[in-house]
Amino acid sequence: MSTLVLELRQGDMMIVNGAPIRFRNRARIELTARARFLFGKQLMTPEMANSPARRIYFALQTAYIGDHDERRAGLELARELVRDFHEATTSDMVRDLLDRALKAAEADQCYQALKLARRVMRHEEVVLGLSPVSAVSAPEDVA
Repeated sequence: MSTLVLELRQGDMMIVNGAPIRFRNRARIELTARARFLFGKQLMTPEMANSPARRIYFALQTAYIGDHDERRAGLELARELVRDFHEATTSDMVRDLLDRALKAAEADQCYQALKLARRVMRHEEVVLGLSPVSAVSAPEDVA
């Protein structure tokens, strides 16, 4: 694996393998081994998960960065939420994105699943006229 270099600002938050880390000063770090991580605007708090698509993102986030038991519970919750969303939407595109996200998560490719869930969130924001969750950027928007 190649080294991944991240630059973080004072006050930024990062979760690595389930452990939250807050940076007290500006930092440049290198991840030299495989790790489950999200940082900054990729993280969604439970309070931000206030719509169906956002709850799916949060469940997938938990399946990605939680501890072993949290990951299992997050994936199971994501399955239930995706099933409910399937029943509520008329969009074939959204159904496809959700199916692909769930398949990625089940294959332990949760980072990819989060990218797909973010697209569903954007669609939901447009359809329902919701304000975008400005604090949550898609993984590809930040990494």
